[in-house]
Amino acid sequence: MEIYKRFFDITEDAKGRLRGIQVINDEEFNFAYDVVDAIAEKDPEKMCMLWTDPERNEKRFTFGQMRDRSIQAANYFLDLGIRKGDHVMLILRRHSQFWIAILALHRIGAVVIPATHQLRKEDLSYRFEKGDIRAVVCTDHMPTCLQADAAVKERIEGGADPIIKIMTGEALPGWHAFDEEVTGYPEEMERVPAGGKDPMLMFFTSGTTGYPKIVTHDFRYPLGHFVTAKYWQGVDPEGIHFTLSDTGWGKALWGKLYGQWLCEAAVFVYDMESLNPNEFLTLFDDYPITTFCAPATAYRIFAKMDLSGCGICRLQRATTAGEALSPEIWKQFYEKTGLPIMEGFGQTETTLTVGTLMGTEPKPGSMGKPSPFYHVQLVDEDGGPVAQGEPGEVVVRVGEEPPRGLFSGYYGGTGNREDVLYNGLYHTGDLAREDEDGYYWYVGRNDDLIKSTGYRVGPAEVESIIMELPQILECGVIGVPDPQRGQRVMAFVVPTEKTRQEVERGELDLRAVKAQVMKHCKKRMANYKCPRKIEILEELPKTISGKIRRPALRQMAGLD
Repeated sequence: MEIYKRFFDITEDAKGRLRGIQVINDEEFNFAYDVVDAIAEKDPEKMCMLWTDPERNEKRFTFGQMRDRSIQAANYFLDLGIRKGDHVMLILRRHSQFWIAILALHRIGAVVIPATHQLRKEDLSYRFEKGDIRAVVCTDHMPTCLQADAAVKERIEGGADPIIKIMTGEALPGWHAFDEEVTGYPEEMERVPAGGKDPMLMFFTSGTTGYPKIVTHDFRYPLGHFVTAKYWQGVDPEGIHFTLSDTGWGKALWGKLYGQWLCEAAVFVYDMESLNPNEFLTLFDDYPITTFCAPATAYRIFAKMDLSGCGICRLQRATTAGEALSPEIWKQFYEKTGLPIMEGFGQTETTLTVGTLMGTEPKPGSMGKPSPFYHVQLVDEDGGPVAQGEPGEVVVRVGEEPPRGLFSGYYGGTGNREDVLYNGLYHTGDLAREDEDGYYWYVGRNDDLIKSTGYRVGPAEVESIIMELPQILECGVIGVPDPQRGQRVMAFVVPTEKTRQEVERGELDLRAVKAQVMKHCKKRMANYKCPRKIEILEELPKTISGKIRRPALRQMAGLD
């Protein structure tokens, strides 16, 4: 029997489409013991991870090996003084040690805080202080993009310095050497009573405004990602799933661990420094990857490339989440690969809440339909239902027992749960509209909505139209004050490399690019939605997770 059937009562229709799902037997659920160890007992030689790097150094892990290595690491962490409830930060890029360490910390009941290696000293100091970090497990390999600020010792030590410091690879003085020291520890241990409603995981949000909040999840959180993997990503128990994400982000746990292993599928890990598109695409030629998930940014790059004969065309399924994907990029990628991109929506505070699930016909640019795992609705400012086609806030209805996957709170005074969870609703702050077929279409963040001439304009809609132009690589849209309209639409666009070269050769000027954007928008949109001003940038300001920083765009427009 599949391991996941121990924890879910599932209702599917005759075509295998998910119609209902209930979580069972989760009172003491601990992913390390109840999933990894259970699969290892059933089939210890089954592959759970295929890891490689740009030099094609490879590591293959079975569930039996992952069980044994993580038990060794758990005994090691206990010996260093890490206990249940301690907060431990993992800064491990895409190294295979991440999976060993996170499972080990789950075993002993410690709280895991994933973090990206791109964080600077100020970012880390904030996280150490607000997150009450007791220990850090860090890579010795820092990115070249940090230049003078690259030294691990300089960025981590000082300020709110963690008590226990552990490093993979060649450890610095004063640090424990994980790779060297962990090997001597036993591969057996008694189960630690940790699971269920105990805190397991804390994410620092990647919001585009203000300081990050600390989102806390309990040990039942992985169960929320079963739908993510099985019914959205469509992972194959005999296949290999590849999610393009660094382990410092929540997306990695959406696509590199919990749901995939609940479905007994292997994950593919590419430990890269940065995305080289041509080199990256060879992975699909060299490895039997069956399902793939990536942010819209990656698909925008791929859609502009020649993909004929590329192994990516042999994928069973492609998915995206994290930012809106324009219908034009969807169509371009589909024409080149024959693969429809299945969109999904969720937050750091949730798992997948809306998506184009298995058996659902995709609509280019749509988020899909609400997941049966959650009770999702669109509401107005007073919490009432909105008319079909009208923008409303995406909310999750919460009963006496919150759905698995919904966060349990914010930590350290970084946020107030009651600000987003009240009147029986969790408020995402994201706006969408519903069409006549029940599909949701992303409009934008509540704070980003543009109100012009009495109408409401979602930035995502305007950005999607602009992205239809082959000359444009990326764009960001904001509202700026206007004495007659209240607000007018302003667009910032990034031309493609080909367009930039044409400008440099004098074959095209930037005024012509702006005119092309303006003309296209007037042809494709109502007048009140059209940008009244267009600025051309070399790149858009983004968070380190790749989201457009609209406050920075407003600063460029002289508003802040």
